[in-house]
Amino acid sequence: MRAVPLWRVVVDRDRCMGSGVCVALAASLFVLDDERSRPRAEHVAPDETVLDAADCCPARAVTVTENGRVIGPRD
Repeated sequence: MRAVPLWRVVVDRDRCMGSGVCVALAASLFVLDDERSRPRAEHVAPDETVLDAADCCPARAVTVTENGRVIGPRD
């Protein structure tokens, strides 16, 4: 059985404007902390919701990578 690779989720807190869009889309994955977003966990199982959050971030502060390759936000 082949293991499913985890995705790494990073929020650039200098870019984050605290809109809360990522929290609204994926409250199980993001939290607002000191008026800025942060991921609840650095590594997550592949989930379309985390990519949606990265796509919808107005500051483009959320980045999702798989094995070092950026997969979100999607262009």
